[in-house]
Amino acid sequence: MAIKSLTDTTTLHNGVQMPWFGLGVWKVTAENEVENAIQSALETGYRSIDTAAIYGNEEGVGRALRESSVPRDQIFVTTKVWNSNQGYDTTLAAFDESMKKLGLDYLDLYLIHWPVAGKYKDTWRALEKLYKDGRVRAIGVSNFHVNHLQDLLADAEVVPMVNQVEYHPLLNQQELLTFCRENKIQLEAWSPLMQGNLDVPVLSQLAEKYGKSAAQIVLRWDLQNEVVTIPKSVNPTRIAENANIFDFELSDDDMAELNAMNENRRFGPDPDNFDF
Repeated sequence: MAIKSLTDTTTLHNGVQMPWFGLGVWKVTAENEVENAIQSALETGYRSIDTAAIYGNEEGVGRALRESSVPRDQIFVTTKVWNSNQGYDTTLAAFDESMKKLGLDYLDLYLIHWPVAGKYKDTWRALEKLYKDGRVRAIGVSNFHVNHLQDLLADAEVVPMVNQVEYHPLLNQQELLTFCRENKIQLEAWSPLMQGNLDVPVLSQLAEKYGKSAAQIVLRWDLQNEVVTIPKSVNPTRIAENANIFDFELSDDDMAELNAMNENRRFGPDPDNFDF
């Protein structure tokens, strides 16, 4: 499947169109920083913005969306419920708080940020209610392993549309990717650029071969594996550069070489050993 432009979308299992590529705004909290990053991204052609309650920048995201000339219905907005707010009633309240901060009357995607044991099923019931009430167009999870998904699916009325996880060539999550495909759950990558750890010989060689940066090689690899990706940047040049990946395609051999880089290496926390 060829992904040819920044506005190309994947169709979630409920029919909602989600852009393959977006901007993540984790840790972007300095004054006006998130507004400027989003403005740059929207001007570049991005149409997906990913935030979370814990990032502390939902107000800034909301301001940027209101100040943009891009119509609201053309922008796909994601936020997430934080661990301390998990549970049924607390999640509903947290959603209201996020929506107030964002200044939106509906959300495109709401995610459970981490699989808090003993809580995430009640949290999911709250997301199902928000979905059925039409307040959010799609619901999903983040940082869920196969075991968490199996546990959730045992009781869920709505199958998650998305699972956002750490995903990059050193952690290619093959088992999880396969499971999500089989269950029509779209995998999405956070930290696709390995938190800057791109100085890897294979990436350098491919960057030279294609006349691209190592970052662009990795982001293209994400898309060709049919994984939605949301690299984070606040630098306008980097925001534009990250998105400049639609004029080339990695060969099957090069994809295989990148797939073979897996070391099950995480730069972020492991969902099975996360201090909630």
